[in-house]
Amino acid sequence: MLSSDLTLLAGLAASAFLAATLLPGGSEVTFAALIALNPDLIQAALLTATVANTAGGMSTYALGRMLPRKEIAPRLEAVRRWGSLALLMSWVPLIGDALCAAAGNLRLNVLACLVWMALGKGLRYAAIAWMMP
Repeated sequence: MLSSDLTLLAGLAASAFLAATLLPGGSEVTFAALIALNPDLIQAALLTATVANTAGGMSTYALGRMLPRKEIAPRLEAVRRWGSLALLMSWVPLIGDALCAAAGNLRLNVLACLVWMALGKGLRYAAIAWMMP
């Protein structure tokens, strides 16, 4: 792999990580552009984006875990009911960050949250790659 490829993947990683935090932004366009211009990097890009986006989501989980735990708000009820499986939807804009923070605040199992979150985020990037011409 060339150093220019590593630079592109590092940019994708930064975009994917930041997109999964409470900061505004999305990494789908960055991911799609990278694989459109460099189809030979599709597997590396899929892995990079999934890992970085999951790491960003887990940082939001950690922030949620640091919040004082009070009475469960009605908005957290769905996360409590579905448990870590709810994080399969952590890729969805606007609600994904809230799901990650809620999972942390509810002290859901960190490994289960990591697995479901990574699966959801990875499937989203795989769908984008599959839709590319």
